[in-house]
Amino acid sequence: MLRHLLITAGMALSAAATAQAGTKAAIFPVELDDVSIEGEVAGARTDETRRLALVTDELRKLAGDAGYEPVDLGKVGPDIVRAAPLYKCNGCDAELAHRAGARVAITGVVRKVSGLILKMFVFVREADSGTIAKAYQVDIKGNTDETWLRGMRYIVSNGLTETKR
Repeated sequence: MLRHLLITAGMALSAAATAQAGTKAAIFPVELDDVSIEGEVAGARTDETRRLALVTDELRKLAGDAGYEPVDLGKVGPDIVRAAPLYKCNGCDAELAHRAGARVAITGVVRKVSGLILKMFVFVREADSGTIAKAYQVDIKGNTDETWLRGMRYIVSNGLTETKR
């Protein structure tokens, strides 16, 4: 009887540890799609490049809090650079995520329409099938660190959660 209880307790602890691990996710760097006249004329801005890193870090942190387990992208790093921008690669993020050992690929893009109007998108794609499982969008008014962070936080807090398995 004691042996049966210990085995059952061990199985329950193992299941709990697995549930707490969350879904393995390849969380790719957020990219910029600058369709503004300013971007066409002047090209990339250092403050926006810095903001991309800022919201990528925030996405990784918040996705971890929301039930995803970020995987190391180091072994597919060169392929990510070759495939970029991922928002134009027709689902190649799923294959990259699969090779990195993830069940899902999480990508993000900020589309800059003008100096004041931006849109932020986050997509969750199944690594095995390439199917988009979740998609989120938020409009951002203002091109500052705070507005970008607020947009990412809004997306994560309003749906980017994973049931821990």
